Amino acid sequence: MPITVDIDVMLARRKMSVGELADRVGITPANLAVLKNGRAKAVRFTTLAALCEVLECQPGDLLRWEAVDAMGVADAGGVREGADVADG
Repeated sequence: MPITVDIDVMLARRKMSVGELADRVGITPANLAVLKNGRAKAVRFTTLAALCEVLECQPGDLLRWEAVDAMGVADAGGVREGADVADG
């Protein structure tokens, strides 16, 4: 999936458990795990806002887009290998 969820990174930075975050946000630990593991199909803005409030971060700290090449492989840099970025 081209959207990567980095909740685990913020949890580590805040030294917070999944259970504590789920309690403070008001969602079940199971639903937080679905989101954290990248299996969620959608996230409500209210949930995203609550996550950001509790973790004291911005939505971009939790979600990031990764380009996917023709083979379906994510490229974190957004530029495929061999591409000449100096064209022009």
